[in-house]
Order: sequence, then C-alpha cells, then structure tokens
Amino acid sequence: MARILIVEDEPDIALGLADDLKRQGHQVETVADGESAIRRASSETWDLILLDVMLPRVDGFEVCRELRRSRIQTPIILLTAKVQEAEKVLGLELGADDYVTKPFSPRELRARIQAVLRRFGGPSLGVCRFGDLEVDFDRAEVRKQGVPVDLTALEFRILKVFITRRGRVLTRGQLIDAAWDPGTNVTDRVVDTHVLNLRKKIEPLPRQPQFIHGVRGIGYRFDG
Repeated sequence: MARILIVEDEPDIALGLADDLKRQGHQVETVADGESAIRRASSETWDLILLDVMLPRVDGFEVCRELRRSRIQTPIILLTAKVQEAEKVLGLELGADDYVTKPFSPRELRARIQAVLRRFGGPSLGVCRFGDLEVDFDRAEVRKQGVPVDLTALEFRILKVFITRRGRVLTRGQLIDAAWDPGTNVTDRVVDTHVLNLRKKIEPLPRQPQFIHGVRGIGYRFDG
C-alpha cells in the first residue's frame, strides 16, 4: 500500500483516479491546484505524486520544478493532454519520473504506478511474519523457521502483493498489473503457475493451502 497524492483540477478525473487507486489498496489524497500541491507535498511524506500539468494558479511543470528545487525526491508521474515531444522532455528534465498522456486506460496507469514504485522501492514494509515464515521486505528475503527460502524476484513481488492486500480477493488481472512489468504478455495460466510455485515454497501443505487460497471464478485471497 502506497501513499499517493493526486493533483488534478477536473473533479470527475480526480474522483475516478482516487476510487481506482483505493481499490488497489493505496492511501490517496487529492488536491486541485498547484499551490495546494506544493504545500501538501512539502508537509507530508508520500510514496508517489500523480501530477496534472494543466492546473490553475501554478501549473504542473512549476510544481515539479519547485519540489525538486526544495530537494523533495518523491516520484512524480505527470498527467497531461499535451502530446508534443518537447513538453514531455521538459517534464522529465524538470525531474518527473514518468509521463502519461490523456486519455489513458486505468490499467496502463496502474502498471506505470507499480513500475515507478518498484523502481524507487515503494513504501517500506519492514518485516512481516505469518506461520513459521518471516518476510523481510527491506532485504527482499524470506525465511522459513530461520532458513532462507529461495524465491525468484517475480515470486517475491507476487508475495508482496498478497501480503499488502491480505484478506482481499485479487483477480489475476490485478496480480498482473501489480507484479509484472508493464507491457508483459501474461496469461491467466502463467499467473496460476507462478502462484502454484509460490505455494510449494511457503505453504506447510501446498495441496491444502493455509495462506494463499483460490477463489473459484475470480482469483486468489491471502490470509496470513
């Protein structure tokens, strides 16, 4: 779960973004102008800022410039209807980390958010314990009764998604958006294979899972 600040002056777009990100398990706050964005980004700790370029009072480029000038390194994804290459280059030169052109699909934006959060480490989760397992997110290690468990990088990302959204039913599409790299062609069968492999490594009895439960016709739920 990440803390995300949405800076968007169009109420319908802001509401849609906030609702979608909350469904993904993130904590979200919205502001509607550049001055408020600078104030909130400077006074709170955020994992990501979604920043519209066309804003009243202070535009998104100036917000980005001011935050970087103030040594605030929170990842920033710019949202804009502008498509000129020069505009994109300007945003990146000012310190933005990615650029999404409107209109965009929710799935594309979710994928870009996950990619940026992974690149910057995402929110620190410390150490999580369930059953006889210990998951150290800062070290990207899993230990079972003190013995290291050999997970692939992808298996670790899938486990992280399950843990951060424990108790919630996740579709295979949600797992793909959260754990795989953007643009990767992944089928439901591939997701099932990786979940099965993860079960074999962390479940006491993989055929009778205690933590990762299948939900018929939907996906999976983690109870740990």
